[in-house]
Amino acid sequence: MLLPETLAAPFVGLVLVVLFVAFVREWLKPDVAAMAAVAVLLAGGVLSARDVVGVFGNSAPITIACLFIISGALSRTGCVDTLGEWLSAAAGGSERKLLFALIATSLLVSPFINNTPVVMVMIPAVIAVASRNGLAPSRLLIPLSYATIMGGLVTLVGTSTNILVDGVARAQGLTPFTMFEISLPAMLMALVSSAFMLIFAPRLLPVRETLTQQFTGSGDRWFMTELFVPEGSHLPGKSLREARLSNGTIQVLNLVRGETELHSPDPATRIEVGDRIVVRSRSKAMMELRSTDLVGLQAQPGTDPHELETLRRRDVVMVEAIVGQTSRYIQRPICDLDLLARYGIHLIAVHRRDASFSQIGDDFQLLGGDVLLVEGTPAQIKRFCDNGDLFAITEGRQLTSRRHKAPVALGTIVGVMLLAALDLMPIEGLALIGAVAVIVTGCITSDEAYKSIEWPILTLIFAMLAISVGMRNSGLDILLAGQLASLGDGLSPWMMLSLVILITSLATEALSNNAIAVLFTPVVIGLAQHMGVDPRPFVVGVMFAASCSFATPIGYQTNTLVYSAGNYRFSDFARLGVPMNIITWLLCSVLIPLFWPFHP
Repeated sequence: MLLPETLAAPFVGLVLVVLFVAFVREWLKPDVAAMAAVAVLLAGGVLSARDVVGVFGNSAPITIACLFIISGALSRTGCVDTLGEWLSAAAGGSERKLLFALIATSLLVSPFINNTPVVMVMIPAVIAVASRNGLAPSRLLIPLSYATIMGGLVTLVGTSTNILVDGVARAQGLTPFTMFEISLPAMLMALVSSAFMLIFAPRLLPVRETLTQQFTGSGDRWFMTELFVPEGSHLPGKSLREARLSNGTIQVLNLVRGETELHSPDPATRIEVGDRIVVRSRSKAMMELRSTDLVGLQAQPGTDPHELETLRRRDVVMVEAIVGQTSRYIQRPICDLDLLARYGIHLIAVHRRDASFSQIGDDFQLLGGDVLLVEGTPAQIKRFCDNGDLFAITEGRQLTSRRHKAPVALGTIVGVMLLAALDLMPIEGLALIGAVAVIVTGCITSDEAYKSIEWPILTLIFAMLAISVGMRNSGLDILLAGQLASLGDGLSPWMMLSLVILITSLATEALSNNAIAVLFTPVVIGLAQHMGVDPRPFVVGVMFAASCSFATPIGYQTNTLVYSAGNYRFSDFARLGVPMNIITWLLCSVLIPLFWPFHP
């Protein structure tokens, strides 16, 4: 170690403080910030190269990656889409019925499928059903996220946090958790939380317009037309405004003049012979454009020259798409994407956190979680989304053609769960077999399998595992456990457990749930050993509390997804989330000691 032993623990503590600030202030992406912290610990000698390589032997990230693939196969074969169809049939136009069906569906599915892909697939179904019934999606999407979080607690594989805490605990010498060891208390918590949401969500959640509704309103459908200025037209020399091609109902998206291309040209731009002009308007305005004397849309040879000729006219749709965390479009200027030339689509607006951007310059950079409002044909938008790891959340999605493979995908996840419950093989081995099975049988292609893995999450996990080794090497974990014991000096084990759950829950709201799970697990194990009690209830407390993130949209991935899709404000989560946090904190404090006594 390059640092003196007395300075090792403060050094690691300082690195952690800076890392947490970087998470909160978003100086870097979380996975990049965590890897930078690992590099600093390596340079300081707290970590050795062998330590860093050793974390790749932890089974938890491999298990998580394989389950991402199996979940991707379930999505690609239409298993979750079928749930969306059932949801639509069960709604019956009632918001309360739809909310009940949504929560019940999420609780049934998320214990067996990773909750992130469940939410991504269910968002379009919820928005479509809500729109058909005249309901606001913002009244439903937060409960969708919360229900999948609660459902994910029910089994060991329901969420990556459960798997990760189990992996860290095993590395600390604890007995591995079984598949359904945590199920009964988790189900009780899920039922109580669901009852609370059914009663209070309609009263606490606001009505928010989605990005599509903001920009399109309730008017008729949009059309896009490409026009050509032929020889003999008297329009050359006139501005776009004077030619009535740039007003409140008709918008010029693009003007191509020779090798020059003008995006959203100024209305004062003068028209020239040979210009190709892409305009968009609602159907009513398009009919007026067809009928006006200025614009002859069906020029025939031998007739008088028309002012404009239609080169191409296409029915287009506006689609909202979420930028995935692994998208290759992230942190690239819009001008580099060249959306019109490559895909034939137009970017209308971007929604990020509490703001929408309709004036998007060439230097504007996309971030993970942004919702894009794009316009084009369904085929063009599908190609754009597929190439960039985007997920369409409104109309324009194309149903999967692999529904005949659904029994194979379902059989795979059921087999993994049953065999793990029977303890015939460790979960990491079964998950690997299952992932290979869905690829070999064609439920998901190899390229899709790689895309279904949330690589930033895995990178963050590996980095945090390395940091936890640095904590152990420096003795910081023991120091923190001692400080925590001193903080709760005189408290009973039950009260100390409740304090641990509360601290973990609060930390998760501001930081990554997986990062907190990795860092807190060894600390609470040390705390329990310091107190002379069984560490298992404290480990379960961290497992549950690290997932129960409801008060902010940044503590859990599913919250971030619905935050953008539902056009929520940051404070909307606190309305329902703070009471949910209090409920789960109290339930965890009461139930965990009943199932895992402090003195077995």
